[in-house]
Amino acid sequence: MADSYKFYIERAEAAANAASEAKLENVRERELRAEKTWLGLANQARAVAVQREKSEREKAERRISESPDHL
Repeated sequence: MADSYKFYIERAEAAANAASEAKLENVRERELRAEKTWLGLANQARAVAVQREKSEREKAERRISESPDHL
């Protein structure tokens, strides 16, 4: 997740910078839309990673509680 999240954030920042430097309104708007999209992808990547970690933690806890050594 870290790699894809970081990539998406970097792209969002690049789009925001391009928007702030744009001289044409249509270019600024395009870059702002791109920034919004990249941020959405970053948030989605983070949510997926959090859910994956939660699922893996629950599976590990289940394995521990079901192991014969746990009793």
